[in-house]
Amino acid sequence: MKALVLTGTKQMEIQDLKKPEVNANEVLVNTAYAGICGTDRALYAGLPGSANAVPPIVLGHENSGIVAAIGSDVTNVKVGDRVTVDPNIYCGQCKYCRTDRPELCDNLSAVGVTRDGGLEESFTAPSSVVYPIPESVSLKDAATTEPLSCAVHGMSLIDVKPYQKALVIGDGFMGQLFVQLLQAYGVHQVDFAGIIDEKLAFNKENFGVTNTYNTKRDSIPADYDVVIEAVGLPQTQEQAVSATKKGAQVLMFGVGKPDQTFSMNTYEVYQKQLKIQGAFINPYAFEDAIALLASGEVDVDALISHEVSLEQVEDVLNGKIKGVSKAVVKVGNN
Repeated sequence: MKALVLTGTKQMEIQDLKKPEVNANEVLVNTAYAGICGTDRALYAGLPGSANAVPPIVLGHENSGIVAAIGSDVTNVKVGDRVTVDPNIYCGQCKYCRTDRPELCDNLSAVGVTRDGGLEESFTAPSSVVYPIPESVSLKDAATTEPLSCAVHGMSLIDVKPYQKALVIGDGFMGQLFVQLLQAYGVHQVDFAGIIDEKLAFNKENFGVTNTYNTKRDSIPADYDVVIEAVGLPQTQEQAVSATKKGAQVLMFGVGKPDQTFSMNTYEVYQKQLKIQGAFINPYAFEDAIALLASGEVDVDALISHEVSLEQVEDVLNGKIKGVSKAVVKVGNN
């Protein structure tokens, strides 16, 4: 079968691999689509994602496809089912797993990070992380379930109310998802800050944004109950804290570099009684993410800017293909 293999730092090649066999608790998925995200760019550059990717490895942790085979112990899906796959696999035995914090698992493994993922024609995953999708959700959209589930997990870590004013900083794919999610969760006013005027205008016109700010030229008022930082740069992290009113919550969702820091006024954190919350991966969030896609509460298709082939993936990761907001890879012929 055809696979795109990460063979070293910033090195990928198409290889012909043997189709994997399923263990008793596993599912073989014929890949339809695989999403590309910032984590893939980090892994391509030799940086860690949710875990370290050690070449040779097949990336692709945002996947959809068709069940091709099941192990003898599998009961939750059958051959022919349309599915999406949660990449994160928890050990179930460490202190974090046994205290209902599996996302912090000491022995985390992941499809497309520590084991081969969806940038190949077929891959395997434990049945516990394979989810059927309804007919109303296309396989293309289903490939975005994983990033949406990460945003859903972020929402579960903060307390959102209808009266609140919320600000999303970051006009990439994840920031645009949060614009829609906040409204789906009942927040009455959602404002949006970024650097690309066209994206800001698009979200104001199509997804209910009230006010927009271009962070290169506009100042943001300290007027928000909820601020979601979806960039991961020190300057936007500092902007997120500065945009708060008293009693506010800041979700630090954007992923910075491992050695990155930002500064903030600790008296302001004290005086405003701020809650600053991190969010890591996506435990127990796939069912909600699938429901949001099925209901139409979140429209991901409008945010997918590129559909590419396996041969074009490296050009997305190294920036040769410009203007990518969200790219999905068409792997199979489903």
